[in-house]
Amino acid sequence: MNAADIASGALAGPAAEVSLWSMFWGAHFVVKLVMVGLLLASVWCWAIIFNKTVLFAKTRRAMDRFEETFWSGNSLEELYKSLVDRPTSGAASLFVAAMREWKRSFEATRGAFMGLHARIEKVLDVSIAREVERLESQLLVLATVASAGPFVGLFGTVWGIMTSFRSIAASKNTSLAVVAPGIAEALFATAIGLFAAIPAVIAYNKLSGEVAKIQARLETFADEFSSILSRQIDTHVASDRDRGRAA
Repeated sequence: MNAADIASGALAGPAAEVSLWSMFWGAHFVVKLVMVGLLLASVWCWAIIFNKTVLFAKTRRAMDRFEETFWSGNSLEELYKSLVDRPTSGAASLFVAAMREWKRSFEATRGAFMGLHARIEKVLDVSIAREVERLESQLLVLATVASAGPFVGLFGTVWGIMTSFRSIAASKNTSLAVVAPGIAEALFATAIGLFAAIPAVIAYNKLSGEVAKIQARLETFADEFSSILSRQIDTHVASDRDRGRAA
Protein backbone atom coordinates (compact mmCIF):
# COMPACT_ATOMS: atom_id res chain seq x y z
CA MET A 1 0.00 0.00 0.00
CA ASN A 2 1.52 3.32 -1.06
CA ALA A 3 1.31 6.70 0.65
CA ALA A 4 -1.42 8.09 -1.59
CA ASP A 5 -3.69 5.10 -0.95
CA ILE A 6 -3.21 5.48 2.79
CA ALA A 7 -3.96 9.17 2.65
CA SER A 8 -7.09 8.79 0.52
CA GLY A 9 -8.34 5.92 2.65
CA ALA A 10 -7.86 7.92 5.81
CA LEU A 11 -9.70 10.97 4.48
CA ALA A 12 -12.62 9.14 2.93
CA GLY A 13 -15.62 8.18 5.04
CA PRO A 14 -15.77 6.97 8.64
CA ALA A 15 -12.78 5.26 10.14
CA ALA A 16 -12.72 1.49 9.83
CA GLU A 17 -12.44 -0.71 12.90
CA VAL A 18 -8.83 -1.10 13.94
CA SER A 19 -7.86 -4.64 14.93
CA LEU A 20 -4.65 -6.64 14.89
CA TRP A 21 -5.78 -8.45 11.76
CA SER A 22 -6.72 -5.23 9.96
CA MET A 23 -3.43 -3.63 10.95
CA PHE A 24 -1.57 -6.59 9.48
CA TRP A 25 -3.46 -6.52 6.17
CA GLY A 26 -3.21 -2.75 5.97
CA ALA A 27 0.54 -2.72 6.54
CA HIS A 28 3.11 -2.11 3.85
CA PHE A 29 4.56 -5.22 2.18
CA VAL A 30 7.91 -4.76 3.94
CA VAL A 31 6.22 -4.46 7.34
CA LYS A 32 4.14 -7.55 6.58
CA LEU A 33 7.32 -9.43 5.73
CA VAL A 34 8.87 -8.37 9.04
CA MET A 35 5.79 -9.47 10.99
CA VAL A 36 5.58 -12.86 9.28
CA GLY A 37 9.30 -13.47 9.78
CA LEU A 38 9.08 -12.64 13.47
CA LEU A 39 6.02 -14.86 13.94
CA LEU A 40 7.79 -17.77 12.23
CA ALA A 41 10.84 -17.18 14.41
CA SER A 42 8.60 -17.23 17.49
CA VAL A 43 7.05 -20.55 16.44
CA TRP A 44 10.53 -21.98 15.82
CA CYS A 45 11.67 -20.82 19.26
CA TRP A 46 8.70 -22.40 21.00
CA ALA A 47 9.34 -25.68 19.16
CA ILE A 48 12.96 -25.63 20.37
CA ILE A 49 11.87 -24.76 23.91
CA PHE A 50 9.43 -27.67 24.03
CA ASN A 51 11.93 -30.10 22.47
CA LYS A 52 14.75 -29.12 24.81
CA THR A 53 12.52 -29.22 27.89
CA VAL A 54 11.51 -32.80 27.06
CA LEU A 55 15.10 -33.77 26.19
CA PHE A 56 16.55 -32.39 29.42
CA ALA A 57 13.86 -34.11 31.49
CA LYS A 58 14.62 -37.44 29.78
CA THR A 59 18.36 -36.93 30.26
CA ARG A 60 17.99 -36.22 33.97
CA ARG A 61 15.78 -39.29 34.48
CA ALA A 62 18.19 -41.49 32.52
CA MET A 63 21.14 -40.23 34.57
CA ASP A 64 19.26 -40.86 37.81
CA ARG A 65 18.49 -44.45 36.77
CA PHE A 66 22.03 -45.12 35.59
CA GLU A 67 23.70 -43.69 38.68
CA GLU A 68 21.38 -45.71 40.92
CA THR A 69 22.41 -48.86 39.04
CA PHE A 70 26.07 -47.89 38.93
CA TRP A 71 26.35 -47.30 42.67
CA SER A 72 24.28 -50.35 43.59
CA GLY A 73 27.41 -52.51 43.79
CA ASN A 74 26.81 -54.62 40.69
CA SER A 75 29.70 -55.72 38.51
CA LEU A 76 30.99 -53.07 36.11
CA GLU A 77 31.52 -55.77 33.51
CA GLU A 78 27.88 -56.83 33.66
CA LEU A 79 26.70 -53.25 33.51
CA TYR A 80 28.91 -52.65 30.48
CA LYS A 81 27.56 -55.71 28.68
CA SER A 82 23.98 -54.53 29.31
CA LEU A 83 24.68 -51.08 27.82
CA VAL A 84 27.24 -51.60 25.06
CA ASP A 85 24.75 -52.76 22.40
CA ARG A 86 22.11 -50.07 22.88
CA PRO A 87 22.02 -46.28 22.50
CA THR A 88 23.16 -44.43 25.60
CA SER A 89 23.21 -40.82 26.74
CA GLY A 90 24.39 -38.83 29.71
CA ALA A 91 26.56 -40.61 32.26
CA ALA A 92 25.86 -43.98 30.62
CA SER A 93 27.62 -42.85 27.44
CA LEU A 94 30.66 -41.79 29.50
CA PHE A 95 30.72 -45.16 31.23
CA VAL A 96 30.50 -47.12 27.98
CA ALA A 97 33.20 -45.04 26.28
CA ALA A 98 35.61 -45.40 29.22
CA MET A 99 34.97 -49.14 29.58
CA ARG A 100 35.45 -49.62 25.84
CA GLU A 101 38.85 -47.92 26.05
CA TRP A 102 39.69 -49.98 29.14
CA LYS A 103 38.93 -53.27 27.39
CA ARG A 104 40.60 -52.15 24.15
CA SER A 105 43.77 -51.26 26.04
CA PHE A 106 43.84 -54.63 27.78
CA GLU A 107 43.45 -56.49 24.49
CA ALA A 108 45.99 -54.35 22.61
CA THR A 109 48.74 -54.02 25.21
CA ARG A 110 48.30 -57.34 27.04
CA GLY A 111 48.60 -55.96 30.52
CA ALA A 112 50.71 -52.88 29.82
CA PHE A 113 49.06 -50.04 31.76
CA MET A 114 51.37 -47.15 30.86
CA GLY A 115 49.26 -44.19 29.75
CA LEU A 116 45.95 -46.04 30.24
CA HIS A 117 44.65 -43.67 32.91
CA ALA A 118 45.47 -40.64 30.75
CA ARG A 119 43.71 -42.21 27.77
CA ILE A 120 40.62 -42.94 29.83
CA GLU A 121 40.50 -39.37 31.11
CA LYS A 122 40.80 -38.12 27.52
CA VAL A 123 37.93 -40.38 26.44
CA LEU A 124 35.78 -39.08 29.30
CA ASP A 125 36.54 -35.46 28.35
CA VAL A 126 35.61 -36.11 24.72
CA SER A 127 32.40 -37.87 25.75
CA ILE A 128 31.42 -34.94 27.99
CA ALA A 129 32.07 -32.50 25.15
CA ARG A 130 29.85 -34.54 22.82
CA GLU A 131 27.04 -34.73 25.36
CA VAL A 132 27.18 -30.99 26.01
CA GLU A 133 27.22 -30.29 22.27
CA ARG A 134 24.12 -32.47 21.85
CA LEU A 135 22.32 -30.66 24.65
CA GLU A 136 23.32 -27.20 23.43
CA SER A 137 22.33 -27.76 19.80
CA GLN A 138 19.82 -25.15 18.54
CA LEU A 139 20.14 -23.02 21.67
CA LEU A 140 22.00 -20.55 19.47
CA VAL A 141 18.73 -20.01 17.61
CA LEU A 142 17.11 -18.80 20.83
CA ALA A 143 20.04 -16.47 21.50
CA THR A 144 19.87 -15.09 17.96
CA VAL A 145 16.12 -14.42 18.09
CA ALA A 146 16.45 -12.92 21.57
CA SER A 147 19.10 -10.45 20.42
CA ALA A 148 17.93 -9.74 16.87
CA GLY A 149 14.13 -9.88 17.32
CA PRO A 150 13.70 -6.37 18.79
CA PHE A 151 15.92 -4.86 16.11
CA VAL A 152 14.02 -6.58 13.32
CA GLY A 153 10.80 -5.29 14.86
CA LEU A 154 12.38 -1.84 15.09
CA PHE A 155 13.12 -2.03 11.37
CA GLY A 156 9.40 -2.57 10.76
CA THR A 157 8.68 0.35 13.07
CA VAL A 158 10.99 2.67 11.16
CA TRP A 159 9.45 1.59 7.87
CA GLY A 160 5.93 2.21 9.16
CA ILE A 161 6.85 5.66 10.40
CA MET A 162 8.43 6.42 7.04
CA THR A 163 5.16 5.40 5.41
CA SER A 164 3.27 7.74 7.75
CA PHE A 165 5.45 10.70 6.80
CA ARG A 166 5.01 9.88 3.14
CA SER A 167 1.25 9.90 3.74
CA ILE A 168 1.51 13.37 5.25
CA ALA A 169 3.50 14.56 2.25
CA ALA A 170 1.03 13.01 -0.23
CA SER A 171 -2.12 14.39 1.42
CA LYS A 172 -0.61 17.62 2.74
CA ASN A 173 -2.60 16.93 5.88
CA THR A 174 -1.15 16.44 9.38
CA SER A 175 -4.35 14.97 10.79
CA LEU A 176 -4.01 11.92 13.03
CA ALA A 177 -6.31 10.09 10.62
CA VAL A 178 -3.50 10.22 8.08
CA VAL A 179 -0.55 9.24 10.28
CA ALA A 180 -2.28 6.89 12.72
CA PRO A 181 -2.47 3.78 10.46
CA GLY A 182 1.25 3.79 9.70
CA ILE A 183 2.16 4.42 13.33
CA ALA A 184 -0.14 1.63 14.49
CA GLU A 185 1.43 -0.78 12.01
CA ALA A 186 4.87 0.33 13.13
CA LEU A 187 4.09 -0.27 16.80
CA PHE A 188 2.51 -3.62 15.93
CA ALA A 189 5.78 -4.73 14.30
CA THR A 190 7.67 -3.70 17.43
CA ALA A 191 5.24 -5.63 19.62
CA ILE A 192 5.71 -8.80 17.54
CA GLY A 193 9.47 -8.38 17.80
CA LEU A 194 9.22 -8.26 21.59
CA PHE A 195 6.76 -11.16 21.55
CA ALA A 196 9.39 -13.28 19.80
CA ALA A 197 12.41 -12.01 21.76
CA ILE A 198 11.20 -12.06 25.37
CA PRO A 199 10.35 -15.80 25.59
CA ALA A 200 13.52 -16.60 23.63
CA VAL A 201 15.84 -14.79 26.04
CA ILE A 202 14.11 -16.25 29.11
CA ALA A 203 14.21 -19.76 27.68
CA TYR A 204 17.83 -19.40 26.58
CA ASN A 205 18.96 -18.40 30.07
CA LYS A 206 16.92 -21.19 31.68
CA LEU A 207 18.04 -23.91 29.27
CA SER A 208 21.67 -22.78 29.40
CA GLY A 209 21.50 -23.14 33.16
CA GLU A 210 20.12 -26.67 32.77
CA VAL A 211 22.98 -27.57 30.41
CA ALA A 212 25.48 -26.26 32.96
CA LYS A 213 23.90 -28.40 35.71
CA ILE A 214 23.97 -31.54 33.58
CA GLN A 215 27.56 -30.83 32.54
CA ALA A 216 28.54 -30.50 36.20
CA ARG A 217 26.94 -33.87 36.96
CA LEU A 218 28.77 -35.47 34.04
CA GLU A 219 32.11 -34.04 35.16
CA THR A 220 31.52 -35.24 38.72
CA PHE A 221 30.70 -38.75 37.52
CA ALA A 222 33.74 -38.73 35.21
CA ASP A 223 36.03 -37.82 38.12
CA GLU A 224 34.54 -40.53 40.35
CA PHE A 225 34.66 -43.21 37.65
CA SER A 226 38.20 -42.22 36.69
CA SER A 227 39.24 -42.69 40.32
CA ILE A 228 37.67 -46.16 40.36
CA LEU A 229 39.52 -47.19 37.22
CA SER A 230 42.75 -45.68 38.55
CA ARG A 231 42.52 -47.91 41.60
CA GLN A 232 41.87 -50.89 39.34
CA ILE A 233 44.98 -50.01 37.31
CA ASP A 234 47.07 -49.75 40.48
CA THR A 235 45.77 -53.13 41.61
CA HIS A 236 46.70 -54.75 38.29
CA VAL A 237 50.14 -53.14 38.32
CA ALA A 238 50.79 -54.36 41.85
CA SER A 239 49.61 -57.85 40.91
CA ASP A 240 51.89 -57.97 37.88
CA ARG A 241 54.82 -56.77 40.01
CA ASP A 242 54.17 -59.49 42.61
CA ARG A 243 54.01 -62.15 39.91
CA GLY A 244 57.29 -60.88 38.47
CA ARG A 245 59.02 -61.10 41.82
CA ALA A 246 57.66 -64.61 42.44
CA ALA A 247 58.98 -65.73 39.06
